[in-house]
Amino acid sequence: MIKEMLTGNAAVAWGVRLAEVDYIPAYPITPQTEIIETLARWISNGDMDARFVTLDSEHSMITAAGAASATGVRVFTATSSQGLLYGFEMLYTVAGWRVPLVMVNVSRALSSPITLEPDHNDILAARDAGFLQIHCETCQEVLDSVLIAYRLAEDERVLLPVLVNMDGFHLSFTREPVEAPDREQVVRFLPPYQPKHAFFKASQPMAQGTAVIGGSGYSYFKYQMHLASMGALDVYREVSEEFGRLFGRSYNTTEGYMTDDAEYILIMTNSFSTLGKAAVKRAREKGVKAGLLRLRLLRPFPELCIKGAIRKAKAVAIVDQNISVGKGGILYSEISSVMYNEKERPLLLSFIGGLGGKTLSSEEFEFIFDRMIEAVGTGAGKVPYLLYTEMEWKEMKKLKNVAGKGTENDNNYHGETRNT
Repeated sequence: MIKEMLTGNAAVAWGVRLAEVDYIPAYPITPQTEIIETLARWISNGDMDARFVTLDSEHSMITAAGAASATGVRVFTATSSQGLLYGFEMLYTVAGWRVPLVMVNVSRALSSPITLEPDHNDILAARDAGFLQIHCETCQEVLDSVLIAYRLAEDERVLLPVLVNMDGFHLSFTREPVEAPDREQVVRFLPPYQPKHAFFKASQPMAQGTAVIGGSGYSYFKYQMHLASMGALDVYREVSEEFGRLFGRSYNTTEGYMTDDAEYILIMTNSFSTLGKAAVKRAREKGVKAGLLRLRLLRPFPELCIKGAIRKAKAVAIVDQNISVGKGGILYSEISSVMYNEKERPLLLSFIGGLGGKTLSSEEFEFIFDRMIEAVGTGAGKVPYLLYTEMEWKEMKKLKNVAGKGTENDNNYHGETRNT
C-alpha cells in the first residue's frame, strides 16, 4: 500500500493503473489533462501495460472507447465540460451497446460565458444517457470509485458504462492524503476482466450496434437498459460492502452526516459537501438540529435511501450547483418527484449556488438554515433562492461600470433573490 498526497487527477490515474486497464483513448481538456498525461507517462516508462491512443476529438474518443470495450478489453477514458458535450451523441450509443467502460468527468461549468471552474451542468446533462453516475467528495473517494465503477459496470447483471465525477480544481488539482492499495489487494476485489458477452473472433462474429425497425424492438432494448440500471442499486450495495471488507472504506449510495435526529437537512453532492458539513457543525453549535445528506449515486437514483434519510425532517434544502435555465435546480426537481406521493414529508426548499465555482460562504449557509426555519413557521418558502452575496453584487457592479454597462437599477440590491 502507498500513502501519499495526491491530486484528484493523480488519484484517478492510480485507480486506472491498479485496475490494469487495457486501452485508453484520450483527448486533452482542462482540468482533466493531468489524468491522461500521467497515464501516458507510466505507459511510456513501462510502468503500465496498456495501449494509449490520442484521438482527434471527444466524439472520436468515446467512439473508440465503446468499440474497444465491445471487443472484451477493459477501457478507460476521461473528459470535462465542453468535451463531454462534444461527445454527447456517443454517450447514448455506447450505453446502448451495453459496454462496461469507465469514464471520469472532471466537472467544469459550461460556456457561455467561458470559465475553468466547476459546477455540475456538464455531468447532469448526461444523466439520461444510460451511464451510471458516481459523484465524489474527496481524492480518496475518487481512486476508490474508479475501482468500484469497474466492478459495478462489468457485473453481468449490469453491463452499463459508468461516469465517475469529481469537481475541477477543487479536487482535480487539490492534494489530499490518499491510500493506493497494492495490486495484489485489488485483484481480490477486481479480478482480470473475463467478458462473456463481448469478444472479437472471426469464427464467431457478433454485433452490438444493430438497427431495429419499429418501436417495439427499440422499446424492448431501452427497457432492458432501464431495468439493468435500477438493478444496479442492489449490485452497488454488494460491491460497496465487499470493498469495505477488503479496504476498510465503504461508500453507500448516499452519505448521511448528523442526519439521525436532524430537523433541517441540506442535500448536496461532490466536493462542496465538505463546506456543507462544516456549516452543519456550526449550526449544531447554535442549537439547530442540522444535518446533511450527500448524494453519491445519481444514476440510478437512490430513491429509498433519500426517502428514509429525510422523511422525518421538518425542512430540507436542496443546494444545486447547477441550473436548468427556465426551471431551476435539477436535483430539487428530482428530490421533489421522489417525495411527492409520500404522506410524511418535509418542506422542500431550493437553493442554487456555486455556479462556475463560486464558493458558498458561511453566511450563505446561515441564510439557508434561516430560510428553512422560517419556512417551517409559515408553511411555505420561496423557490428557488439564488445564492449571491451583497459583496459579490458590489464587485459585479464595479466590473459592469468598468465595462461601461452600469445602470440605475444596479444601485438596488435585491436581497430576497440574491441572498442575505
